[in-house]
Amino acid sequence: MMDNETQSIVLVGVGGQGILLASEILAQAAMQSGYEVKTNEVHGMAQRGGSVMAQIRYGRRVHSPLVARNTAHVLGALEQVEALRYADYLRPEGLAVVSRQSIMPVTVSSGAATYPANVEEMLRLAFPRLVYVDATKLASELGDNRAANIILLGAISRGLDLALDSWQKAIHLCVREKFQDLNLRAFALGRDIA
Repeated sequence: MMDNETQSIVLVGVGGQGILLASEILAQAAMQSGYEVKTNEVHGMAQRGGSVMAQIRYGRRVHSPLVARNTAHVLGALEQVEALRYADYLRPEGLAVVSRQSIMPVTVSSGAATYPANVEEMLRLAFPRLVYVDATKLASELGDNRAANIILLGAISRGLDLALDSWQKAIHLCVREKFQDLNLRAFALGRDIA
């Protein structure tokens, strides 16, 4: 990272996928690395599977938690269409880390809209730097589907300048003790696939 450049990250998904925990861990990892951190979360209708977005900014001095459009260094998405919905936050050379998961929004299940059949093609066109992972499948192989958010975070960590031990400390601080080992393994798996 350039000495004075603030890093901006946008995490998106739907309610219940763990976006807010992932943003808390990312913010804590940045603090553990000695950076000033500001965050902003937009919950939408999170309880009903609605869109959720978290914005995290860190650097030597951070003046605002809000990420302006076309400025994010990293966009992380736990649901494919949510990545497309928020694509305009990512800077042209930014890194997109997207999980292959598809969650049908209410507009699709009610028949008011259709889920695109060519999502992968759309993602590859939208994001020149794309890491496309099946985080849910990998989490299932670890024994807990809920770890998909941490697998995604591990992959995102490869695009940021935060030390590995800062991430590990952040997981210890943000995750209940009985889930720490699972989350550390999920994070390591995400780093390995990125």
